[in-house]
Amino acid sequence: MELSILQKHTLTHTHSSSLTLRPPRLHLSNYTYKMNISPKSLSVSCNAHKNEVEMKEKETKLWGGRFEEGVSDVVERFTESISVDKALYKQDIMGSRAHASMLAHQGLIDASDKDIILKGLDQIENEIETGNFNWRTDREDVHMNIEAALTDLVGEPAKKLHTARSRNDQVSTDFRLWCRDAIGNIVSRIKYLQAALVILAKNNEGLIVPGYTHLQRAQPVLLQHLLLAYVEQLERDAGRLLDCRTRLNFCPLGACALAGTGLPIDRFMTSDALGFSAPMRNSIDAVSDRDFVLEFLSSNSITAIHLSRLGEEWVLWASEEFGFITPSDSVSTGSSIMPQKKNPDPMELVRGKSARVVGDLVTLLVLCKGLPHAYNRDLQEDKEPVFDSVKAITGMLEVSAEFAQNITFNSERIQNALPAGHLDATTLADYLVKKGMPFRTSHDVVGRSVALCVSRKSQLQDLSLDELRSISPVFDQDVYEYLGVENSIKNFSSYGSTGSECVASQLDYWMTRLNINRNT
Repeated sequence: MELSILQKHTLTHTHSSSLTLRPPRLHLSNYTYKMNISPKSLSVSCNAHKNEVEMKEKETKLWGGRFEEGVSDVVERFTESISVDKALYKQDIMGSRAHASMLAHQGLIDASDKDIILKGLDQIENEIETGNFNWRTDREDVHMNIEAALTDLVGEPAKKLHTARSRNDQVSTDFRLWCRDAIGNIVSRIKYLQAALVILAKNNEGLIVPGYTHLQRAQPVLLQHLLLAYVEQLERDAGRLLDCRTRLNFCPLGACALAGTGLPIDRFMTSDALGFSAPMRNSIDAVSDRDFVLEFLSSNSITAIHLSRLGEEWVLWASEEFGFITPSDSVSTGSSIMPQKKNPDPMELVRGKSARVVGDLVTLLVLCKGLPHAYNRDLQEDKEPVFDSVKAITGMLEVSAEFAQNITFNSERIQNALPAGHLDATTLADYLVKKGMPFRTSHDVVGRSVALCVSRKSQLQDLSLDELRSISPVFDQDVYEYLGVENSIKNFSSYGSTGSECVASQLDYWMTRLNINRNT
């Protein structure tokens, strides 16, 4: 039966003589509904299958002992999480193996039951990985799907697995294990991007580019120096993630629902078996804490911001206005209407996807902000933002490394752009300071020298010694050793600066730290 909502609405008059749309009454208790939504129409098709003659009987929930009737289809669809959290299956099985072994060691289950459980878990894992496992929404989540399937497979021994365990501590354990693995994967991709940038720097030795502040020409810098700045940022990103992994690496398993248990379990044994540093000290904190995912997504967000800044710079540099870089065809896209276009789309999307990574963090912050202790069902919603953030940041890192390996710096175009902006002005001010002039005075003198150049449309190095001395008698013949971008670079000497020796030292450090072959 097809009912077009836009056509079937009845019109009624209100006291103000305006028209009000009133939808027809649909008996929701007797029918299931499929919503078909399109821009042109909104229709509801009713499958006239009464609930009492469904294709298969609903399975009794593992927690259903105190209930006289099952949940409705609407509630079941709304509350299921298996569509998302089945990604935790490997960690869930890992936790169950450790838990079963501990229960047997403590005499809470027989060794024979443990062996049956472990063998059953192995079979279920194999079925999942070969695509033969039947994920069921009526079993709600990854934990209940695996436990119920284990019960179907091995019978009574499976019913002992949940001894001294709740889904509250179970999901927290699974999630920590998943995040721990994800952090390792992200850090390895950060290191790969760092290596790509270091190799790019190595292959462009001596190339000077304009350095910018406020997006205005500032001072000359070596391109190597600029690229290594991103390497430094990425190193902090990796450090934050590794710090996060250290803090999350504590085991909630055995905290049960929130208060622990009176059974003689050994939480240290399960913690060791799962590679955690120790059990979490407080059982209430163990099941309710999501600081580890907030910190994880915060670290991802900072990394995303750094990648977005790199993306912005390279998108600008690839423009006709700059023309500093040319991406290869393999990392570029075209236009459906403009035949001449060659767009650096990967880095534009890096810039764009940073928004969703930050959005994932905001989602979790808002999710957690009003929750009382201990566990609340709201926390079911913590998985999707984390999975999304990890997928996005992983892709951003991978494509940034790919882009870095497929761009060429246009040295001639860059060289032609260097004279504009009087990039050597600060070096000239330093020259006067070395002659004994107070910096504020030297700043004023050089400012007037720049003003003279602007009026003549010339560069500082084009001014004659007499012209310079007309502004200050301190200028001498050796001033020309400080003018021009090449001389400016030569005169930088402070630790971490853009001087040639300093940058060579920085490059050597990163080549060694990242174990990069010097013949690359």
